Amino acid sequence: MQLNLKNPIVFFDLETTGINIANDRIVELSYLKVEPNGKESTKTMLINPTIPIPPESTEIHGITDEQVKDAPTFMSIAKNLAREIEGCDLAGYNSNKFDIPLLAEEFLRAEVDIDFTKRKFIDVQVIFHKMEQRTLGAAYKFYCDRDLENAHSAEADTRATYEILKAQLDRYPALENDMASLAEFSSHNRNVDFAGRIVYNEKKIEVFNFGKYKGKSVEEVLATDPGYYGWMMNGDFPLHTKKVLTNIKLRTFGK
Repeated sequence: MQLNLKNPIVFFDLETTGINIANDRIVELSYLKVEPNGKESTKTMLINPTIPIPPESTEIHGITDEQVKDAPTFMSIAKNLAREIEGCDLAGYNSNKFDIPLLAEEFLRAEVDIDFTKRKFIDVQVIFHKMEQRTLGAAYKFYCDRDLENAHSAEADTRATYEILKAQLDRYPALENDMASLAEFSSHNRNVDFAGRIVYNEKKIEVFNFGKYKGKSVEEVLATDPGYYGWMMNGDFPLHTKKVLTNIKLRTFGK
């Protein structure tokens, strides 16, 4: 089944120095851009993370410090990449929990202003787990009846993710071929920040989703325990989480 697109959609995958959204960096980025008319374009690039790649990460994706030492930094490609994905919805495998939050961090570090809130996010892993509970390789075998060659290669994983989503739409008539519907179905929580530290509750109020104030209104916590803001701003939280928290604080003071 071909995708019913109102906007272009970019399937992407990141290989990184690790899994810490706040501190780790991208070492390889691959994307497959699909236009509403079905036209496809792809691009894969190595990126110099400006920090060492741990051996345990190299064991997974095979990318070494030597391979990326002459590659461009994310800061040097950020503006061009932002233009490439402008107006596009985004899709990936485990992308809502990892790839999109980490990509947002890289853009913030590069001081490139990109508004992700206007995008639809399709997470093929969430759809898969809700339907079948498997891994990417198993998903590819299950939906496409093929073995995934070169797993943990960003380009191979990106292409597999695209093919899986089309096959999922073929297999499950209940899935609507609409990016807004798929984005809603593949979301874990109603996140305010990409890392899910702050979420909307059933009344559409921003509440903390961790720690001693879990479930408590962010505005109320900032009013009753103003030191909590400083603790988070100085803590090991993603830049996007801190940006969202600051925006809520400024909005609260403006009331």
